[in-house]
Amino acid sequence: MVRMVKGAKWTYGWVVVSADRRIEIPPEAWQAYGFACGDEAVFSRGSSTSGGFAITTPSLLVSARSKMNGAALADRAASGGTTVEVGKSRFADGWVSLPPTVRAEPGDRLLAVRGSRWALAFVARGRIYREAMKHPELEVFDLGRPGSAESGG
Repeated sequence: MVRMVKGAKWTYGWVVVSADRRIEIPPEAWQAYGFACGDEAVFSRGSSTSGGFAITTPSLLVSARSKMNGAALADRAASGGTTVEVGKSRFADGWVSLPPTVRAEPGDRLLAVRGSRWALAFVARGRIYREAMKHPELEVFDLGRPGSAESGG
């Protein structure tokens, strides 16, 4: 995991959407969020600034909601920070299929970042995305590449 600039979010690397709309989950993120093959993946839309989407699990959502009190939830809703579910899928072995409701196209290059301890974010644009383009050392996770999760790698 890389922090590109002081105070920035931690970045796992680039994730490429495959021809059949699957994405590899960076192994470090897979472990950090406790994802498991066969578990339900819940997708929510990203912010208006960074676009993309986030992936979590029902248990992580329950944990997040239990940590917030009513006032915090009201403040979050008032600021437009509510979690809007856009689809569900199931985790496979190191990857997940994108539901049709998730806005991503084959070949899209998304930046996987630690959005919170409750959801893994995939950023599609914005300041952090532009900064990441200046960092060739960031790993690329692509199911179509040798050494990817699907190829055993």
